[in-house]
Amino acid sequence: MSQDLSIVQLVLNASFVVQLVMLLLVGVSVASWAAIFRKLFALGKVKTLNEAFEREFWSGTSLNDLFASAAQNAKNAGPMERIFASGMREYQKLRERRITDSGTLLDGARRAMRASFQREMDVIESSLSFLASVGSVSPYVGLFGTVWGIMHAFTGLASMAQVTLSTVAPGIAEALVATAIGLFSAIPAVVAYNRFARDIDRTAIRLETFIEEFSNILQRNVSAQSASGH
Repeated sequence: MSQDLSIVQLVLNASFVVQLVMLLLVGVSVASWAAIFRKLFALGKVKTLNEAFEREFWSGTSLNDLFASAAQNAKNAGPMERIFASGMREYQKLRERRITDSGTLLDGARRAMRASFQREMDVIESSLSFLASVGSVSPYVGLFGTVWGIMHAFTGLASMAQVTLSTVAPGIAEALVATAIGLFSAIPAVVAYNRFARDIDRTAIRLETFIEEFSNILQRNVSAQSASGH
């Protein structure tokens, strides 16, 4: 309890600029933790939805049934299901226009899926830049507060005839609190950023693999329909 009280006293006794820096860092820390929990929940949901659709996709259900289900479940669909729906929608539109060239059909479907993939990745990667900024900038903001606090402490000591450790230590300790808060803000943000970046890379690879696999299925369908004369 005495340690907590001493830290509170150090914050209260710090100069206005240092207190402002501390307040800014605490606010940034709260915002980064909120972003971390939101992203953790969002990535968990993405993984669950992708796995559920992938199981359904490879279960033997027809593409038309999957597309109808995706259209009905559009609001609750995951990234992989939306990418599938984009490719299937473009494929069917081209078929309705009596386009039978396999290259045109596959290129159209693949372009639609790539565009959908980019939109999904933009959403999935949101907040990452904020966490990266917090992780890289917070220590320097805290260091600025420390430097300012030390300058303020030594300025106050200039008028004293005799300077001892007991007179210097409080001012330096107050200043160092800013660095501690800066590190407290930065470390979780850096750890979370690295974890999320790795998970997002895996998700991107999984989605790109699905696009290639689905494109191969469409290619086989087009070849089969061409061979049958339809």
